[in-house]
Amino acid sequence: MLPLVPGYLGYVTGLSGTALHERAKSRMVLGATLFVLGFSVIFVLIGAVFTYATAWLRFEGAWVVQVLGIIVVFMGLIFMGAFGFFQRERKITRRPPDGLLGAPVLGATFGIGWAPCMGPTLAAVLALVYGTDPARGALLVFIYCLGLGMPFILISLGMQRGMRALDFFKRHKAAVMRTGGGVLIGVGLLMVSGIWNRWVFALQDWFANEIVMPI
Repeated sequence: MLPLVPGYLGYVTGLSGTALHERAKSRMVLGATLFVLGFSVIFVLIGAVFTYATAWLRFEGAWVVQVLGIIVVFMGLIFMGAFGFFQRERKITRRPPDGLLGAPVLGATFGIGWAPCMGPTLAAVLALVYGTDPARGALLVFIYCLGLGMPFILISLGMQRGMRALDFFKRHKAAVMRTGGGVLIGVGLLMVSGIWNRWVFALQDWFANEIVMPI
């Protein structure tokens, strides 16, 4: 996502070029936050609907996790650049007005489309929220949105330093894609083998029996 940050920050604040560096930081932070909230609403709704639909359709059993694991492996390959068809973007071409008023709308339209840098990871997150209730599924997807949105907000807080950090990721884009895709493939294989569920159950048991809350 990082290479997209400067362009989107300029759009949601209504600024570009030198003005983007010189304008008040509060405007950039507000624009970035509204943009993140826009796509977060879409993703959280998708997460809630997905968990509700899988429960309503009574998708149960280890086979569902295995199928979802295969999908996550497939998404990892897409993230690494495989399957040219999925490397294309699908998005709404009609854009809202630039500036703060259009920031949440732009975020929502950003969330509705498909981008190879975002879609595979979201699909993996949805696979991992399978079996939870809709509220918990929505919460887990919201946490994913925080991870996705933090680069926009952090770079808007420290524009000059953030831009220098972006240069590093631009130079190593291929390595980042291979690493991210490898992580997704690893998670998918754990799901297919059943190890993922055993790890999750063990972690839940440990947290329930070993962790003592201060209140």
